[in-house]
Amino acid sequence: MNAKLALTCAAALGIGLAIAPQMLLAQVRALAMLDRLEPGEWELRRHDEPGAALHICSRDGRRLIQLRHPDQKCSRIVVEDTDSQVTVQYTCPGHGYGRTQIRRESDSLVQVDTQGIARGLPFAFVAEARRIEPCTR
Repeated sequence: MNAKLALTCAAALGIGLAIAPQMLLAQVRALAMLDRLEPGEWELRRHDEPGAALHICSRDGRRLIQLRHPDQKCSRIVVEDTDSQVTVQYTCPGHGYGRTQIRRESDSLVQVDTQGIARGLPFAFVAEARRIEPCTR
């Protein structure tokens, strides 16, 4: 290996080692707002259906991303990730896809706006999600 190539390789390795911790730190922080939400039983009330409510038991707010694709193995792309709001696009091969925006009002109250395709049909709704009690299931 010539000296110029060796220096180029060494420089590239040095840059890679300097960037790697930053990338890991960014991955740890990703969607941190959702991790701050209180675990427990959450009640979701759609804005367009005042009487209907959905109840879910959640260890963290990440469960709110895939409301129409629960328990599906989906790939995710984080579009927006701030202390008060996250937007995630996800694709569930063979099952559909979605885009969900979650806006935090407190650790026990968020606004959820989601849309996509599930079971071959479109869905779209806006809901208020409120933590109401510890999970009983």
